[in-house]
Amino acid sequence: MAVVIGAHGIAGEVRLKVYATDIAPFARFNDGALTVKSLRAGSNGTIARFVEVADRTAAEALRGTELTVPRSALPPLGEGEYYHADLLGLAVRSSTGEALGKVVAIDDFGAGDVIEVERPDGKRFMVPMRIEAVPEWDDERLIVSADFVE
Repeated sequence: MAVVIGAHGIAGEVRLKVYATDIAPFARFNDGALTVKSLRAGSNGTIARFVEVADRTAAEALRGTELTVPRSALPPLGEGEYYHADLLGLAVRSSTGEALGKVVAIDDFGAGDVIEVERPDGKRFMVPMRIEAVPEWDDERLIVSADFVE
């Protein structure tokens, strides 16, 4: 859902890099270890205060902590939607049947998601996660149109 990227101020607030559309509906993260007290927009990410974090030292110790919720807490997916976690590690094949490798990263540079595929030899290439580039995917594999294979 998000990751703690640093402390904010001296009272225990943290800066978050949020990967979800909205984390406000979630009150607890990491199996209940972190309880949200407040969230607000900041100039460098979302600012969060957790009940369990009392000072800057405790906030700094959270740097790099990923905030997670159980899968059952997530809203159902609509047609054509996906969770990043479901794509990571998927086998990738071209539309001609060639085995290409696996999905190792998903980035968003502002124009939508881009998947990064790692070939068996370690070389990587990127593909936009759009229907013309990725016409289909399921729980076992992702198909990349041959026109987008590098």
